[in-house]
Amino acid sequence: MVDYHPMNLLAHPHRRYNPLTAEWILVSPQRTQRPWQGQVENRPTEARPAYDPTCYLCPGNERAGGRHNPQYDGTFAFENDFAALLPTLPPLSLTGEGNLLRAESERGICRVVCFSPRHDLTLPAMPLPDIRRVVEVWIAQTRALGALDFVNYVQVFENKGEMMGASNPHPHCQVWANEHVPTEPAKELRAQTDYRNTNHSCLLCDYLRLEIRDSERVVLENDSFVALVPFWAVWPFETLVLSRRHIGALTDLTDDERDALADVVQRLTTRYDNLFQVSFPYSMGWHQAPTDGAAHPEAHLHAHYYPPLLRSATVRKFMVGYEMLAEPQRDITAETAAARLREMSEVLCSKQ
Repeated sequence: MVDYHPMNLLAHPHRRYNPLTAEWILVSPQRTQRPWQGQVENRPTEARPAYDPTCYLCPGNERAGGRHNPQYDGTFAFENDFAALLPTLPPLSLTGEGNLLRAESERGICRVVCFSPRHDLTLPAMPLPDIRRVVEVWIAQTRALGALDFVNYVQVFENKGEMMGASNPHPHCQVWANEHVPTEPAKELRAQTDYRNTNHSCLLCDYLRLEIRDSERVVLENDSFVALVPFWAVWPFETLVLSRRHIGALTDLTDDERDALADVVQRLTTRYDNLFQVSFPYSMGWHQAPTDGAAHPEAHLHAHYYPPLLRSATVRKFMVGYEMLAEPQRDITAETAAARLREMSEVLCSKQ
């Protein structure tokens, strides 16, 4: 029988459990002092113009697919010219012996949302009313795409920065509507369903109460949302944005909650930019209830922010070796990351 002793989470190697995915992560806080001799990224130094005549997403410009953008003056959404999903596919499938080889067709729609006509503005630099309009577009796209008969899930996400694979520097996000619920939200929905069936309550409501009580991992909050570094965070400065009210989708937000969401987005992304004095790269996405017409009381609206930067603007976290073959591992604890983000100003500093 193992005799367990009290654990020092800031000193001892340990595993943390992610109840949203039923997966584990290895935390090794004693490794934070190790020297770094790995890859160093180039620090972005070039200021972008407000308008770039060569940009596919700027107002009035020709896109890569040959179409021209209108002279838009706010947010602008359009069908992706090189979409990963197509809406008009016949139902197709392949099943091999023993179900070892399986494939099925997947219909869907992919859209791009430009945050602003300004080529040089990211979310933390945008005025709050403009971010509120971005929130409205997220909601409108979720509602419109989710209403289509064959769409059962709408994924809103943003890849910010070349480091995260953004193919165009013009500030934008994407909305993909799938015929099936994708793997990551499906894992979370199963976990939330299991928790609700066992505990007769919401997993993320209960978790949020614990985090607010302890406050150690909370980064910022307002009346409707809380941004925190989750106990099980994988990426160095990963955050989770949770609605205080138990709602399942962006379309459930009230006017006041939409204002509050814009506020949290601006404040959190500003803290990110101020952390290393750089336009902070990340992948962000909203997880919400499926749009399959069924009731989903287990679903609780939340967003994940996954930034790769580790020690500075030029040192990133790589998911390789042990992370790919065993399980995710991190050195900086969630508590330390939250404390550093709390220290940051919510006034956007000039980049160095």
